[in-house]
Amino acid sequence: MATFTPREIVSELDRYIVGQRAAKRAVAIALRNRWRRLHVPPELRDEIAPKNIIMIGPTGVGKTEISRRLAKLGQAPFVKVEASKFTEVGYVGRDVESIIRDLTELAINMVREEEKEKVRVRAREQAEERVLDLLLPPVRPERRIHAVGSEPERKAATPEDSATREKLRRMLREGKLDERLVELEVTKPLGPMIEVMTPQGMEEIETNLKEMLQNLLPKKTKKTRLRVPEALETLAQEEAARLIDMEAATKEAIRRVEQSGIVFIDEIDKIAGREGMHGPDVSREGVQRDLLPIVEGSTVNTKHGPVRTDHVLFIASGAFHIAKPSDLIPEFQGRFPIRVELDALTQADFIRILTEPENALIRQYTALLATEHVTLVFRDDAIAELARIAAQVNERTENIGARRLHTVMERLLDEISFDAPEMGGREVVIDAAYVRERLNPILQDQDLSRYIL
Repeated sequence: MATFTPREIVSELDRYIVGQRAAKRAVAIALRNRWRRLHVPPELRDEIAPKNIIMIGPTGVGKTEISRRLAKLGQAPFVKVEASKFTEVGYVGRDVESIIRDLTELAINMVREEEKEKVRVRAREQAEERVLDLLLPPVRPERRIHAVGSEPERKAATPEDSATREKLRRMLREGKLDERLVELEVTKPLGPMIEVMTPQGMEEIETNLKEMLQNLLPKKTKKTRLRVPEALETLAQEEAARLIDMEAATKEAIRRVEQSGIVFIDEIDKIAGREGMHGPDVSREGVQRDLLPIVEGSTVNTKHGPVRTDHVLFIASGAFHIAKPSDLIPEFQGRFPIRVELDALTQADFIRILTEPENALIRQYTALLATEHVTLVFRDDAIAELARIAAQVNERTENIGARRLHTVMERLLDEISFDAPEMGGREVVIDAAYVRERLNPILQDQDLSRYIL
């Protein structure tokens, strides 16, 4: 687990997300508490439960991005789910335990990739030997009749064979054999021909039945001709998979889920029951009650074994335009002791979002068009005008936060993006006048801007 201090975590988040200081501080403390818990005496370690967080704020202000970047910093298994996709048992919808099953699968893939990286050099060497065997088949012993129990004679490789093999190895490493074709026998994965239908809430049984039936059917292999680099990569992947101890990798993945897993539950306000509502709301409170055991701490059975959720960190988020956090059932509220409110973005924030983060939109578009040898130059007044227009449209229509900038930028650069391949090495300067020329006609027609911006 990464050992960032809360101040370092906030500083890292600042590189990608503008503002929202309170939310960044809350998640930084939560991540640091993970590290602290692992260093307390063992008898107290299991008693310390994570302090789950509810983020309250309009769409497009950075709720999901904060959680995603936090998981990447902590090198933790992370899964994002929409609360509205789940329903109370008995209704059509996903089973809430599938959240933990998805998190476990993600952790296993994460650990498998890490283990593959550790054995990459060895796997590459073994793949190289197999490719050389295909290019220069090893000398086979002559067939002779041997006495029962005696060892068959093997014809030793001659110095000429060894010299030829080493010459081929050098040519392989220098890329001189890249155009050669070799014939490989690859296992053809069975397609989604097996479908097992099970009742809602029994997805685990469905998965196990599918796997069992696929294992019973013989695996199909087929010979295919590949260029040497592709064959080398295919064989390296095969060798790496063979070198990994999957049992140990699975145990490590489950440990990571239990000790450092993060679940981000979006649209939590959509399952908050509101007084006086009937009909579709009937299962909302039921979803909260189904989520409650997982958030409180329970054991979920997965195909890789039981996974405990006592120390998984849950971060919930919602706009809460209509519902309020107090509309959630008291038991559910109690499992999310930390609440942080995220601020709506202002025109000044938009200017910072366009220029400051490492993945700033202006940097993205400049890099994209540079691939066509078109140089984009944004003047400061153009950036200010873009921010003003985005803020103005958010006020007039639905406030979708920073996502409005994507719409405005696409509309602004629509013509340049289309003509870029024919522009051939030109420099395009974007100033406030150009921004107004491209966007003002749409802004003036409010009905049109509602549909386009």
